[in-house]
Amino acid sequence: MQRHTLSVLVQDVPGVLTRVAGLFARRAFNIESLTVGPSEVEGLSRMTVVVEAHADALEQVTKQLNKLVNVIKIVELIPEQSSQRDHILVKVRSDASTRASVVQAVELFRANVVDVSTDAVTVEATGSAQKLEALLEVLEPFGIRELVRSGTIAVARGGKSMTDRALTK
Repeated sequence: MQRHTLSVLVQDVPGVLTRVAGLFARRAFNIESLTVGPSEVEGLSRMTVVVEAHADALEQVTKQLNKLVNVIKIVELIPEQSSQRDHILVKVRSDASTRASVVQAVELFRANVVDVSTDAVTVEATGSAQKLEALLEVLEPFGIRELVRSGTIAVARGGKSMTDRALTK
């Protein structure tokens, strides 16, 4: 089993997310991460799907995804040939005696403090999954009160966009 990141360009219509996710579910794939948002082209959205799978099984799912009417293009993004990032917001216990230590840890990871209260600090961080895991390990001793994590977002390196390739067939 290997981790795969798929970038899927789809028409921005109701139900497309359900159909794509349902296809993975019917094949018993566990989606590790799924993010969806508008693309640079009006009427098209971009999904980033991260799954653990054998290459041959993933190839079958990719072929079936291509058959869905609302799917425009699918590209597997190789980590070395793409920029991939996760995003977290984490609320950490912090009082006057620990706040400086929390802020120092946050600065080491080039993260940002986005909210401070008398008993907590909320931190925003962006980076690789490994970087964010390391940040969480450092913040854990202070006490993590709440954690919200986005899925992976990714884009291929280089000047050409996925929509360029999809729309100039």
